[in-house]
Amino acid sequence: MSKTLIVEPEQCTTCRLCELACSERATGAYRPSRAHIKVDIHVDDAFYFPMVCLQCEDAACVDACPTEALLREPATGAVIVDADLCTACGNCVDACPYGAMRIWDDLARKCDLCGGDPACVRICPTDALRYEPQDSWPAEKQTTYADRLRQLAQENGK
Repeated sequence: MSKTLIVEPEQCTTCRLCELACSERATGAYRPSRAHIKVDIHVDDAFYFPMVCLQCEDAACVDACPTEALLREPATGAVIVDADLCTACGNCVDACPYGAMRIWDDLARKCDLCGGDPACVRICPTDALRYEPQDSWPAEKQTTYADRLRQLAQENGK
């Protein structure tokens, strides 16, 4: 059974350890600006929202890539970037409705689920992030999360 990264925003305390763990795994350094997960912080509302790729079944980023550099990794189901094919054109960034794609160092970047062992999940002290069978996250919660993620991406100028 395939697994998915489950995000429970109401359990996030904005410790941002997920960003540190992700950036260290992705770049070898603790640089949250290079993490594939971002905690969107709304101080006035005391609302914290981990924003990460949803690994969409019909991924707009994949469809937008003119060089076919984005492909589905069979073992995890994650959409991954083939560095040899990516031209950093930014079409995937523009196409993603969730703001989950980024470009740096002339390469598209996104969550790849750490090959099936997400570093963000291992470090999260509150279980705001979990990696579980896909059917353990009710469809209505997935839709609610996706809708809120899309709204935040639009608010942040995505």
